[in-house]
Amino acid sequence: MEKNNIFESKVFKTVILSIAGLIILAFVFGLGVFVGTKKADFSFRWADEYHRNFGGPQGGFFGDFMGNEFTNGNGIYGQIITINGQVLTIKGRDNVEKNILVSDKTTIIYQRKNIKLSDLKIDDNVVVIGEPDNSGQIQAELIRVIPAPPAPSSKTPPTNNPPAGTLNTQSN
Repeated sequence: MEKNNIFESKVFKTVILSIAGLIILAFVFGLGVFVGTKKADFSFRWADEYHRNFGGPQGGFFGDFMGNEFTNGNGIYGQIITINGQVLTIKGRDNVEKNILVSDKTTIIYQRKNIKLSDLKIDDNVVVIGEPDNSGQIQAELIRVIPAPPAPSSKTPPTNNPPAGTLNTQSN
């Protein structure tokens, strides 16, 4: 075959057009990724700076959304204050009381062993995980009895200073 015949053949033209098409396709794809990244970056920064740019509240419209203002609907940590049949009342953070419904399917664990509802006592510290119902009570799936947190110590740490009224007998 002659050189002129190779450049004029259908196979050569098809290969060249395919390569050109792939290059154009890669360019368009890369351009789309670039534009998408820029749009996402702009949206992120716009949302991040919205309150500063438009004079909204300093903490945002939702304030401290993950803070202590909301109660946790799926569980509670606290102290048992009443046991009434299958219902426990737990006093949690900020003295919020929650009713916990215990069923036969509820797992109650103390240390590494399963215990029964009758083994729970008032003033036990528990962590409860479950599902909220329509009346705001928690259907307990797991209750874990945990040791009471240590009481704050009223002792003052020792110092190197001698008590008042004693002589310092150390030599310098």
